[in-house]
Amino acid sequence: MLEYQLKNKASGPATFNLALYGMRIVFMGTPEFAVASLDALKKAGFNIVGVVTAPDKLAGRGMQLQQSAVKKYALEQDLKILQPEKLKNPDFLEELKNLHADLQVVVAFRMLPEVVWNMPSKGTINLHGSLLPQYRGAAPINWAVINGEKETGVTTFKLKHEIDTGNILLQRSFPIGEDETAGEVHDKMKEIGAQLLVETIKGISEGTLNEQSQSEIIENNQSIKHAPKIFTETCKIDFTKTAEKVHNLIRGLFPFPGAFTTLQGKTLKIFRSKKIIKTPDDRPGTFNTDQKTYLHFNCTDGMIDVLELQLEGKKRMKVEEFLRGFRFE
Repeated sequence: MLEYQLKNKASGPATFNLALYGMRIVFMGTPEFAVASLDALKKAGFNIVGVVTAPDKLAGRGMQLQQSAVKKYALEQDLKILQPEKLKNPDFLEELKNLHADLQVVVAFRMLPEVVWNMPSKGTINLHGSLLPQYRGAAPINWAVINGEKETGVTTFKLKHEIDTGNILLQRSFPIGEDETAGEVHDKMKEIGAQLLVETIKGISEGTLNEQSQSEIIENNQSIKHAPKIFTETCKIDFTKTAEKVHNLIRGLFPFPGAFTTLQGKTLKIFRSKKIIKTPDDRPGTFNTDQKTYLHFNCTDGMIDVLELQLEGKKRMKVEEFLRGFRFE
């Protein structure tokens, strides 16, 4: 390992690892989740030579150009930014090649073509929001909560042809509380994942990581659960299921896109709930309320106590506020 001894007045000689901090890294990511990782790499002193993120997009009521969360951070840090429309564009590929990256790091970004992920000498690594090979796909946090998992985690792995199937580098697990939402798990995960990414890059530089094939884990494991994209049909509440399953769906889709049902012909999104396990008052899907403090929907084995909701055309609000202004037929 190539090291220099540097003089530090406060603490004496300090070791500077050229192999580690001289390694040229290109970071690829777009949303807020990825910012935590980029910030952790920057604070750890890694040499970030470029950031690849999504192009600016028209959004909001005024349809103004909006920058990605990663771009905003990169601008603040004076990092070089690339925003390709297409990842196979020759101009982008040439610009990426000219950065001479030793390693590429991907966090919440698009699927990469081989010409991109195979470019650096040390390859491309990805941070995924599950304990791979479980929950491969676009929405691992949502599906882990929807399925009532008691534990999830983060995985760093090497990219290869098939999505989320590359060799595992490091993993870290953490518990999911029975009432925790996907949003709360997301916020914990982005910080845990950022630190795992720092450890992974140090391990790659020092040659201390032992890659593990996912196929080996699958052979010695139970069936694999998947995490496909969330569609509108996924969000529709089925009250013929148990109160626990309905509650898990609601918290697994919070804060976005939100689980929904209908109330008096209008779409009703339920954002927060509690499950009540008792004999239901009526058939599944019916509701009861005192029109002041509670709104319960019947399931097969109990009820869902609605805590926060949004009726079509109205703002999001607590159930008590909603009941003060709503007139039931």
